[in-house]
Amino acid sequence: MKKSVKILWGVAFGILALFVVLILLINFRIIGNMPSMEELENPRAALASEVIADDGTILGKYYQVDRSSSDYNEISQNVINALIATEESRFYENSGIDAKGTFAIPFYLLIGKKRGSSTITQQLALNLQADVLGKQRASNPISRGFQKLQEWIIAIKLERNFTKKEILTLYLNTVAFGDNVYGIENGARTFFSKDAGHLSIEEAAILVGMLKGNTLYNPRRNPQMALGRRNTVIDNMVDSKFITPAEAASAKSKPIVLHYNKIDHNKGLAPYFREVLRDELKSWCSNHKKADGSTYNIYRDGLKIYTTINPRMQLYAEEAVRHHLMTLQKSLFAQNNIKSGSVWKNWQKELNKFMQESDRYQQMKDDGADDSTIARVFNTPVKMKVFGWKSFTEPDMNDIDTVMTPMDSIRYTRAILQAGFMAMDPESGEVKAWVGGPDFRYFKNDHVSKTRRQVGSTFKPFLYCFAIMNGFSPLTMLPNEPISIDGWTPHNSEGSTGGSITMAGALAKSLNLVAAYLIKQLGAKNFADFAKNKVGFTPKIDPYPSIALGAVDLSLYEMLQGYTMFPARGINTKPIYITRIEDRYGNILETFAPVKREVISEHDSYTMVKMMEGVTGPGGTAARLRSRYNIQGEVAGKTGTTNDNTDGWFIGYTPKILAGAWVGCENNYLHFSTTAMGQGANTGLPIWAYFMQKVYADPTLKVSSSDKFIMPASMANESFSDFNSNVQPGAEAENSGNGSEQDYIDSSGYGDEPANPGGEKPKKEEIKEKKEEKPAQPQPKAVMPKKDQQ
Repeated sequence: MKKSVKILWGVAFGILALFVVLILLINFRIIGNMPSMEELENPRAALASEVIADDGTILGKYYQVDRSSSDYNEISQNVINALIATEESRFYENSGIDAKGTFAIPFYLLIGKKRGSSTITQQLALNLQADVLGKQRASNPISRGFQKLQEWIIAIKLERNFTKKEILTLYLNTVAFGDNVYGIENGARTFFSKDAGHLSIEEAAILVGMLKGNTLYNPRRNPQMALGRRNTVIDNMVDSKFITPAEAASAKSKPIVLHYNKIDHNKGLAPYFREVLRDELKSWCSNHKKADGSTYNIYRDGLKIYTTINPRMQLYAEEAVRHHLMTLQKSLFAQNNIKSGSVWKNWQKELNKFMQESDRYQQMKDDGADDSTIARVFNTPVKMKVFGWKSFTEPDMNDIDTVMTPMDSIRYTRAILQAGFMAMDPESGEVKAWVGGPDFRYFKNDHVSKTRRQVGSTFKPFLYCFAIMNGFSPLTMLPNEPISIDGWTPHNSEGSTGGSITMAGALAKSLNLVAAYLIKQLGAKNFADFAKNKVGFTPKIDPYPSIALGAVDLSLYEMLQGYTMFPARGINTKPIYITRIEDRYGNILETFAPVKREVISEHDSYTMVKMMEGVTGPGGTAARLRSRYNIQGEVAGKTGTTNDNTDGWFIGYTPKILAGAWVGCENNYLHFSTTAMGQGANTGLPIWAYFMQKVYADPTLKVSSSDKFIMPASMANESFSDFNSNVQPGAEAENSGNGSEQDYIDSSGYGDEPANPGGEKPKKEEIKEKKEEKPAQPQPKAVMPKKDQQ
């Protein structure tokens, strides 16, 4: 044998040996970074976690890539046939590598053509590398060659460990369909709003056709290209004898009909709720570990979060908020100081702060712009898109293309009214609807649980309840007289003074003087302790007398929890919105139950219910609930309005639904100038009314105006018919102003700790002197009705 031949054979065997060694090194993970066998035995791709409503529908997802997973029997046979006919007709004949196709590549290259040789199993191997290792298809020829070797090894291992059906299923669960959508199930739901098991021939052909180029053949972006590609896939199905020519002709004759429904975190139902839930789930994941010791990841682990949100109630709630804000916003914009911009006269520093917090300002600073340049830009009109009310049923219509200066856009946006609304079952604690603002795309701040505002007169029911527990009754006659508590001199919003009124009547008309009288008799410290330790409010509640009128910062969520004790027969129930969390396999990771505490007696809770029904009756501050919005049946509640009409509240409940609404601007110096427009009865109440109108009209929700509050058996002989006997029918009472802790000097004479807000701390001698001068705790001096009157 010639020396040259020996050298040639030596080189050939050397290359072969090197190739085998390289394969072995890759296989045993000595070089490269190939997925482990354990990862290949469980090759489920990263899955989006799903937020599921109480009826099983998907409210939204948390994902880095939007991916779903299906079993083989959940995928239409049309999809399987289209895939095999188009991607690899010899799929069932090979063992993961198509030798014939691979060896044909050089010949195709010689004639200037491209030929794909990757089998479905190899494509799956590439997808799994992307999922497990974060690797994408390499562009460098050398890197791509090394990656190809890894694909071959993984493909062979997959073929050894999985059936052909399992490989097809895994492949279809990992492929991309464009628009950041992964997995056949998600592709079907996104483009056709149906599950993968019900895809027709033409729909399956559209999705499979996209695998060659999910942007080029995306039917939403390029319908003509997608149509041609679809028909090619259908022809392939005929060639592979999966369908008949007649079936193909029928499918090809149909136009592309999309029912596109991409789940966008900024859109869809309950976006504010989903964002609040995301934060809670991140915390949950960080404290819960999988079997391998790693923590859960809401973006990759395919968790299923079952919530209490009712889609129908959620839709009604969102429409109710938009419906009323759309009307209310016109009034605020028409207000002279808002329209002229004079409201900003004393708030230039605030405007500058908002400017500096904007993305435009930050970008200009990063680009090195000086202050004068930035100021010029912010006062130069430019084209922009802003939020504006056009429709309360179609949120996408509320985008306005306009021209204004960036500074004017800040003023405009800040004057947009915000709102929070939540509805729940007071007995079970299940949250049924959650609306944190007017439009999540533009306003991210949640006003249900993330924002605390002064609650105004919605806090008064707790004071009246405390009075009931301390011997007062609904028929107790109370003075409606001017009162001063160490310099604090509240007044009724409508200016009325004089005479006396039943306690029930005072609550119905929200009389501030009567509330001040009660706090003076009961003691601000005692009431603050009741609110914190009995009702269970966690924020600090300072024992100022003005808390009688609601000078307390609380969230809508916290207020609704406090109110549960009235319709739930004395039981305080923490709102619950997650029922259970499952992993991707359906294993229950945790279940959630409501936290309940008995805080008042059933007798006292029912008494408060009947008193609060007076608020919605003739002469009550919420009388328009019935006269204007025709809400019938047993409804109790309370309006609330804070100083200068800054915050408007209404919290109301029926035997089955407890709901509350807050309305105001982000900044408290932006508000309605008149009580008629800014009071809770005009801002918060209509949202509640619109919501309940829809709820009552929907028989599937099983909430009826004929529902009754349950009277305790022990109260069967008590009469409630004349609770509000001295509340004269007619125009509803106004409700405005709650005072603040700055409105008085000291409340220590009435059972409170010394208070000196905003000033220097009193000297020890002064405190000692006050203690010596402190009078005895006064006892209630109200005129109690005789027992036969109760």
